[in-house]
Amino acid sequence: RHQIRVNALAAGPLRTMAAKGIPGFEKFESTWGQRSPLGWNSEDRTPVAKMACVLLSDWSSATTGEIVHVDGGYHAMGAEVAGEPAD
Repeated sequence: RHQIRVNALAAGPLRTMAAKGIPGFEKFESTWGQRSPLGWNSEDRTPVAKMACVLLSDWSSATTGEIVHVDGGYHAMGAEVAGEPAD
């Protein structure tokens, strides 16, 4: 009716100026890369930028109210349980 779409991008960790101020960021990004089924390069912003372009385009004209994860599949793997070995 009003053709207003609201979507969000949930990106994996990206090496930015702000990330430099996060204590333990290096360990966090290393773990992310290891657990992501598609892998993750925290220096490559391209996958996130491409998805932003898709969401801004007519290709997603019927998509709204979504959180789109661009994280190499990390979110789909679930959290590790303390004391259990990771796969």
